[in-house]
Amino acid sequence: MDTRELTARLLREHGRTYADEAGITLRNTPAPLYQLLVLTVLCSIRIKAGTATAAAREVFAAGMRTPRAMLDASWQDRVDALGRAHYVRYDESTATALGKGAELVLGRWKGDLRTLRDEADGEPAKVLELLQDVPRIGPVGAGIFCREAQAVWPELRPFFDDQACETARSLGLPHTPRGLGKLVPESDLPHLAAALTRAHLSKGAVDELRAA
Repeated sequence: MDTRELTARLLREHGRTYADEAGITLRNTPAPLYQLLVLTVLCSIRIKAGTATAAAREVFAAGMRTPRAMLDASWQDRVDALGRAHYVRYDESTATALGKGAELVLGRWKGDLRTLRDEADGEPAKVLELLQDVPRIGPVGAGIFCREAQAVWPELRPFFDDQACETARSLGLPHTPRGLGKLVPESDLPHLAAALTRAHLSKGAVDELRAA
């Protein structure tokens, strides 16, 4: 299988973004960007990605789709929403982190993460740094946000984290962000980044792709 065929198969079999799985229609507007931040917080612990996206859907279904709504909800409301998705062991601490994060987004960035991007002057490294001011988000979580946000923040493109690049290397694909960025149109960059992440997390997927 040549590079073109392998890339197409990756996109076809594993290219659904995590934002899409969480029910987020990603646009460069305050509410969906905040929802992506919530998803990032939920993904930033050792828990299955499917559980994190299910928890995000429950949080949003409960009306907590903006930082103001997150703060207006009670701590118990947040715990209950996470519990419905079986987001166990971390539900109480995550409910606290979501509340503190909403306070930060409202107070520092006026409820609009485009203000964070402006504070970073559109520099990807600075965006990554600022995201880590949000409770629970570390370097890996900041990368999760940027991987998805490159769909609507062109200055982040092409964004592929170290794990995605390593998975690409193991598949015989270009293994730098610039090299991977040349494989697909810009609109497919978040899908390719998600595909490499999913292939890494899916048992046997990389071996199956290598053997094809």
